[in-house]
Amino acid sequence: MTSVNDIRSAFLDYFAGRGHEKVQSAPLVPQNDPTLMFVNAGMVPFKNVFTGAEQRDYSRATSSQKCVRAGGKHNDLDNVGYTARHHTFFEMLGNFSFGDYFKEEAIESAWTLITKEFGLDPAKLLVTIYHTDDEAADLWKKIAGFGDDKIIRIPTSDNFWSMGDTGPCGPCSEIFYDHGPDIPGGPPGSPEEDGDRFIEIWNLVFMQFERHEGGKQTDLPKPSIDTGMGLERISAVLQGVHDNYDIDLFRTLIEASAELTGKPVDGEFTAAHRVVADHLRASSFLIADGVSPSNEGRGYVLRRIMRRAMRYAHHLGAKEPLLARLAPVLRQEMGNHFPELHRASSLIEQTLRSEEEKFHSLLDRGLKILAEETAGMSKGDKLPGEAAFKLYDTYGFPLDLTQDALRREGFGVDEEGFTKAMDAQRAAARASWAGSGEEATEKVWFDIRAEAGPTEFIGYVHTDAEGIVKAIVKGGEIVEEAGEGDDIEFVVNQTPFYAESGGQTGDTGRAYTDNGAEIEVTSLRKRAGVLHGHGGKIVKGSLAKGEAVRLVIDTERRDAIRANHSGTHLVHRALRNVLGDHVTQKGSLVLPDRFRFDFSHNAPLTDDEIERIETEVNRVIRQNDAAETRILPYDDAVEAGAMALFGEKYDDDVRVLSMGHDLEDARKPYSMELCGGTHVSRTGDVALFTIVNEGGVAAGIRRIEAMTGEGARQYLKDEARKAKLAADALKTTPGELADRAKALADERRKLEREVTELRKKVALASAMGDGGASNGASSEAEDIGGIKFVGRVLDGVPAKELRGMVDEAKSKLGEGVAAFIAVNDGKAAITIGVTEELSKKVSAVDLVRAGAEAIGGKGGGGRPDMAQAGGPNGGEAAKAIDAIRAALG
Repeated sequence: MTSVNDIRSAFLDYFAGRGHEKVQSAPLVPQNDPTLMFVNAGMVPFKNVFTGAEQRDYSRATSSQKCVRAGGKHNDLDNVGYTARHHTFFEMLGNFSFGDYFKEEAIESAWTLITKEFGLDPAKLLVTIYHTDDEAADLWKKIAGFGDDKIIRIPTSDNFWSMGDTGPCGPCSEIFYDHGPDIPGGPPGSPEEDGDRFIEIWNLVFMQFERHEGGKQTDLPKPSIDTGMGLERISAVLQGVHDNYDIDLFRTLIEASAELTGKPVDGEFTAAHRVVADHLRASSFLIADGVSPSNEGRGYVLRRIMRRAMRYAHHLGAKEPLLARLAPVLRQEMGNHFPELHRASSLIEQTLRSEEEKFHSLLDRGLKILAEETAGMSKGDKLPGEAAFKLYDTYGFPLDLTQDALRREGFGVDEEGFTKAMDAQRAAARASWAGSGEEATEKVWFDIRAEAGPTEFIGYVHTDAEGIVKAIVKGGEIVEEAGEGDDIEFVVNQTPFYAESGGQTGDTGRAYTDNGAEIEVTSLRKRAGVLHGHGGKIVKGSLAKGEAVRLVIDTERRDAIRANHSGTHLVHRALRNVLGDHVTQKGSLVLPDRFRFDFSHNAPLTDDEIERIETEVNRVIRQNDAAETRILPYDDAVEAGAMALFGEKYDDDVRVLSMGHDLEDARKPYSMELCGGTHVSRTGDVALFTIVNEGGVAAGIRRIEAMTGEGARQYLKDEARKAKLAADALKTTPGELADRAKALADERRKLEREVTELRKKVALASAMGDGGASNGASSEAEDIGGIKFVGRVLDGVPAKELRGMVDEAKSKLGEGVAAFIAVNDGKAAITIGVTEELSKKVSAVDLVRAGAEAIGGKGGGGRPDMAQAGGPNGGEAAKAIDAIRAALG
């Protein structure tokens, strides 16, 4: 048992043999905790089980949970690669008891595993406990034979765990391994505890108290156990190494990195190889779990991790995308336990490759922008922190690359200013994902769930049914009865109404009672995970708890929703057939009149691709094959070929929807996905499919908006009518409309170019005061200290034309400075040009900054021979010319 995979299996098998349910790792994006950016501990997926909000059919569990710590208080990103144990991604081995066994069995199980199964020398082990936990101390003495010298009492919160200000809490006991006197450091609780000699390998949390508001603690009726052991740490111990990056998993990744880059794992390259290996794991698993690189929230953190890895790959001299080429190595090492690496392999590699290619182009752009930002700076000057952060945040240009580039020129960076800008951005990133709206765990709904139990959904078969009112909520409070005109949300024991979930909007309709009451149902929402909240208004009579109600959905609306939802499945398959298997669903919204479908792809769809997708989907619709649903165990469904959405959490038994037959192999379904929504009975019920819009919503994510059925027919009819009206206006036919429009557009562009050229000549002649003379000199040029200067304010001249005018003015001056300011809509734009030889002594950047201040601008930028700036105060343009003149003198 020497490999990481062997150690993981041994841990899980050990606890399975002790009656624990093996639980597959949850996705990295939390399913039940909107306060977390990523799952960062093994207990996170069980949080609702510990609080009692969720019931499972087992009271003991064991797992190896994927975790990411790269944001918030666990932001260790800058340390990764330089220490022995910092990681962005890691696995947390754990065993859990939900009101089953407690301290004695937890300690005995842990001790037996590490000393008997793993074979660790008891002499090299010691433990910490919370300073008042005498029970734990006695158990360690009894089970491990420890004396007081091996049981360290810690009085701080390090050894007392709590879920929050209120809720379950309790003392901890941590198991430490002594790497020996050759490693610096002292035992926990000592002044030298931050050294690496004594390493925590396992934390046992004893949840035995309930903390109430005000800080009072009472005993839990059913104490629980939560433990966490870092797989990488225990692997290092069992493999006889002190450094996590020396375990077999990392050695394989690092050796592959060295082979691909040709750089040894030595000296200045050691940290770079480690960063690449670590960040490859985090990036790959985040992508597999549905996170895409972006500029906000989780996507922003993923992009930061990827960009940091790419920066180190650049340091290693990688000319081709390195992370993408290493992804198959990771898949080989970890794919057996984490099948999502295989399922998402195409998406992972394409995303990594695309981001790496973008990074190389951004690197080139960043160096160019850096040259412009530093134009006019003198040796010893510092680049403003905001400018350095803009390079980092907007263009992906890391600070240390900025520092390296500037150092060669004798410049520095305002690091304090950069840090301030970075802190502001981090706060913005946290704000973009934190507080995701209405809490799904409102107490009132859990109270109802505890009393009423789950709502049974019977809408796959029925469109109307009778139910019993189990609860009524009005104004956020539970009431026994509500009257005419009241806005309410009520729960019944069974319903045909589909509640909004999985991207599909909820049903609407009516509810009636025997006493004549009528409720207009306008929304259906999932509450407390298992309740269907029927929201609406009582339009007649009253409604009381315990009454029978007849529930009738709007079937015409439901049929339109079903067609659109089935359309998302068909277009998903068509996208993969046309674009490639890297395409995966990233989100959807299914409405009665249309649907939108977000998917992973790195380029806009071409007209030809859109045509092929529409043609394929409509072909499957015309097949009019039956749509079939089956309930299967999750693993069986995936093995049979059903597509599961990355990052989604599924029950053990899942609903599988199959539609159509494969275009190449009729024995296979065209589309096969896990889905709990409502769908058509036959593909022909979708009737018609058309794409009405396609565009990008984030880096690597595209969005299709489409229509089906009657909505699609009406849309195409309206488009044909608009084309006929446009053709009539242009005196042509709809078939020739595109050619006619192109000809008119070409003619317009030609006329615009002629007008621009004429306007430029008139404005330049006025500015130079030579009536358009071509003798190469200007009678209006001033002499300022022996330098020819022309400065003019030009009202109504487009700012984009100034550069050409300045170039022409420079050629007329021979040697000198031209400064033109265009004023439009009250705003001013400055362009200043300095002739080539003169620019060695006079910088256009310095001059434009002087002018920018007068018009309320901020700095400006460019090169010594050409610079630009803008400002909101066009009325001060004349003063800006004076300021430029003064700066020149």
